[in-house]
Amino acid sequence: MIQYKKVAFYTLGCKLNFSETSGIAQNFEKGGYAKVEFEETPDVFVINTCSVTDNADKKCRNIVRKARNINPKAFVAVIGCYAQLKPKEISTIDGVNLILGMNEKFNILEHVEKLEKETPCETLIFEGDIKDVNEFFPSYSLGDRTRTFLKVQDGCDYSCTFCTIPLARGKSRSNTIKQTVKTAKEIAESQAREVVLTGVNLGDFGRYNNESFYDLIQELDNLNGVDRFRISSIEPNLLTNEIIDKVAKSKRFVPHFHIPLQSGSPELLKMMRRRYKQDVYTSRVEKIKELMPHCCIGVDVIVGFPGETEERFMETYNYLNELDVSYFHVFTYSERDNTFAPNLKNSVDKKIRDERSKMLRILSAKKKRAFYQGNIGKSFPVLFEAEKNNDKMFGFTSNYVKVKTDFNESLVNTVKQVTLKEIDRDGLFLVDIH
Repeated sequence: MIQYKKVAFYTLGCKLNFSETSGIAQNFEKGGYAKVEFEETPDVFVINTCSVTDNADKKCRNIVRKARNINPKAFVAVIGCYAQLKPKEISTIDGVNLILGMNEKFNILEHVEKLEKETPCETLIFEGDIKDVNEFFPSYSLGDRTRTFLKVQDGCDYSCTFCTIPLARGKSRSNTIKQTVKTAKEIAESQAREVVLTGVNLGDFGRYNNESFYDLIQELDNLNGVDRFRISSIEPNLLTNEIIDKVAKSKRFVPHFHIPLQSGSPELLKMMRRRYKQDVYTSRVEKIKELMPHCCIGVDVIVGFPGETEERFMETYNYLNELDVSYFHVFTYSERDNTFAPNLKNSVDKKIRDERSKMLRILSAKKKRAFYQGNIGKSFPVLFEAEKNNDKMFGFTSNYVKVKTDFNESLVNTVKQVTLKEIDRDGLFLVDIH
């Protein structure tokens, strides 16, 4: 009989995955397992996967090999989006013992405990039909006493032509506001000072409960014990003016939005089956900046989508250049199985995709620099973190400007008012602490 005692986790992908891994790890610890690092020769490896790009799939393979090199006798489980989408492909990876799709990944402890009673001789797959996934499993990350990622929504009902997430995570679902606030109160009793709200389609929260994301932030804004709430990412068509108004007047929600754009070309937005037009996106940015001129706005953009001519790419480039936003997350388009986009005509050469991605990343760096320069001399609250590097410590202002100062243990996990003095050669702000 196998006796598992130590478990290690590796997470690929988004903040949502990190919150779920943490929730699963908490279940293992309650079950008597010691959570350890990969290098500490665990008996069980749990790899929580992403499948947004081909690179994520390849990385999963590399992590399995790493696990097997550390402990050839260990039990290796692969869960998450890649496990839901391509379980048979994962089963060809040498050394994988268990593959759990969306239906079963939160039951992994039960599977492992059952397998303690027998020696697995082949890879076990529990995939399930994604259409049958209806239950919402709340989770939040632990380990970083400064910041916690709280999952409040999962799945997506959209059908964007480039995206596999609805196939990997199922339809949109969320907990009730009452239950979400209860989970947030648990976090408030920990040392975490900031809570980041995460989800696949965050603005869709509560739709099937006759509630709304606006209703949720109204309730959370009155929750004592948490200094800050940050909204991780929200679709422009779901980012209503009342949400923007609420954040502008909020006691706890910080002036920082991350709003997916994907393309500044009206034609490409249609081909992507996005649910908004360019003018909607523009109006959201203008409304935010009208009420919160100092607000940080991040943008997701995809480069190299089929049909992206030079003219259409420059539409995106010029639109972003003129838009009052702070930084971009640039994704180079990659073909994904079971999505519609690969059927579209006029595929973009991969070399051109890379060149255009580089152009937008350079523009993003310029945008970020300009945003930082616009904050010189201003005063903001900063939440300082425990990271220490060359006797320096770091933190983020409420509007997501990264600062550094001389390390001082007493500042860790505290919020201090600072004045942003100057930008150093690393692109970070030096500050005066009040």
